[in-house]
Amino acid sequence: MKFQAFSRSVQGSSASRRLRRAGQVPAIVYGGNAEPTVIALDHNQIYHDLRKEAFHASILTMDLDGKSEKVLLRAVQWHAYKPQVLHVDFQRVRADQAITTRVPLNFLNGDESPAVKLHNQVISQLLVDLEITCLPGDLPASIDVDLANLNADETITLAAITLPEGVVYAGASTDPDPALATALPVGGGASDEDEGEDADEAEEPTEE
Repeated sequence: MKFQAFSRSVQGSSASRRLRRAGQVPAIVYGGNAEPTVIALDHNQIYHDLRKEAFHASILTMDLDGKSEKVLLRAVQWHAYKPQVLHVDFQRVRADQAITTRVPLNFLNGDESPAVKLHNQVISQLLVDLEITCLPGDLPASIDVDLANLNADETITLAAITLPEGVVYAGASTDPDPALATALPVGGGASDEDEGEDADEAEEPTEE
């Protein structure tokens, strides 16, 4: 994806307020082999770009004063209650340097799973994205999680899926096998099998 940026020479709170009144957003791009550069963005354009999932998990092409540069979105500051972007951070990327970022999870075939079709359960998605490390050229737009074989009351974890080639999970030191999704009875109660077992136990006579 490509977006337009503009150089700016003035920094500080007053300058940022003037930019925002003019319909622009103060931003910064850092990293790589260059010094941090303060830039400005068109508010309407960046506002709509930020509503696209791919803008958050793709290598972006920034056109800055006629020169193209590869960057990654790093942080966005929003107004507390207005639909207004206040500041954006970008990081420069190089083809030969690995990056660490979060990529959305794409859950597939949940409605076809035994948990849903045979047991009328619902699937709760426990994570919406995953932190990964890879070279920029290997960055996936999303990571698929196939739920076709998920059974009642089961949980699928990272170990059950195959990451794209060149992609490594970046959170192994804190959570080596995170849970991604789980099947739950509707309403959060006991499953049909559990209820049946409870009923059988209730019907057994007690010894006097």
